[in-house]
Amino acid sequence: MFHFMEKNFSYMIKNILIIGSGSIAKNHYKNLKNINKNFNYFLISSRKFNSLIKKDFTKIINFNPNYILICSPSSYHYQHLDFIEKNFIKRIILIEKPIFSKFHKFSKKLKNKYFIGYNLRFHPVLKFLKKYLQNKKCYFVRVNCSSYLPHWRKKNYTKSVSAQKKLGGGVLLELSHELDYLLWLFRKIKITNVLNKKISNLKIDTDDVLILNCITSKKTIINLTINFFSRIPSREIFIDGQNFSIHANFLNNTIKINEQKKKKIVKFKKFSISETYKLENLSIINNKKSNICTFKEGLKLMNFIKEIRNHD
Repeated sequence: MFHFMEKNFSYMIKNILIIGSGSIAKNHYKNLKNINKNFNYFLISSRKFNSLIKKDFTKIINFNPNYILICSPSSYHYQHLDFIEKNFIKRIILIEKPIFSKFHKFSKKLKNKYFIGYNLRFHPVLKFLKKYLQNKKCYFVRVNCSSYLPHWRKKNYTKSVSAQKKLGGGVLLELSHELDYLLWLFRKIKITNVLNKKISNLKIDTDDVLILNCITSKKTIINLTINFFSRIPSREIFIDGQNFSIHANFLNNTIKINEQKKKKIVKFKKFSISETYKLENLSIINNKKSNICTFKEGLKLMNFIKEIRNHD
């Protein structure tokens, strides 16, 4: 068994509740089983959870979970958090990204400990950049994340969360990993220009492209482009700074670095994105939270998303 210990938090992780039945929920379940086969699980789809009557809720409460994963569509996250706050104290909760589908203020102190599922922070490429960029002067950052939504899932993409505004779909929310790691790397960012809309012929009612221009508190210029209508997938960062240039590629796990008098390529072999879910859960379970997205950071990102929407 694993223990979680922090201020006012000291207990054993034994019973795990997973709300949601999509690919992310299955990913977490698979990785948690690999971490420890002795965990007890209560798995329930968000649809079934939302329609439960009082006696069925009693089953969940009596299960007494110490670790809860909210893997439902983001439009349900606030509702599910509210249930947890009303029925549990001193539990550990991982809310899959984004924290909500819209910004919410919290005036009261929460009874439980929450983290947000920006698992890309555990990718070795991003962890390398976090360390490498410390105390370096960056001039310009270009981020690109392109993919083709119909290829994301085996089922009909038009029925997926990503394709439906009411469930919190669209590139701004679904591909907010890029927004999260930019805030993680550069902290204070001011928006200068935004284009966020639907421009493709995909059968969705959400935005499918975001082009964002920003400037950091240290005068670094950032250009971000994300979409899910490109048939040529890419996920990469280009950074030009004082005496260095970097090209980081998340799809082939490589980083090319050109410095004043040398060039090098850093490769992370045999690393899959699924590994980030395992590392994320291990970080929470073992109380090693150097990379994990906190609740406060999740709210900050949601406020940033609100600013993007208002700026557009």
